[in-house]
Amino acid sequence: MGIIGLFVIPVLDILGIIIDLYFKIVAVDIILYWMLHYKLMTVHNKYAEKFMEILKLLTHPAYKYIRSKVPPFSGYDVAPYVLLLCIAFVGSFVTHLSRWIEQYM
Repeated sequence: MGIIGLFVIPVLDILGIIIDLYFKIVAVDIILYWMLHYKLMTVHNKYAEKFMEILKLLTHPAYKYIRSKVPPFSGYDVAPYVLLLCIAFVGSFVTHLSRWIEQYM
């Protein structure tokens, strides 16, 4: 492995960790949304409300951007699922790029 690989691999590993963490955040946001929608859970606790507020701050800017590009499908908001697919694609790309650099550089 060359000198470039020694510097790029750790950056790609950290980027992969961040992408994986954001994927999990979006997944939790989707699950909590459905739990609240079907009244399997209520948010009356101040800590639960704060947690939902933090999730909203982390996810809704991306949802807003996707909603401006992808309209609702039959009245159903697909922005969270499009975001999950995009995150999975980028995460897979970063992983494969990291492996390629390890192998060829």
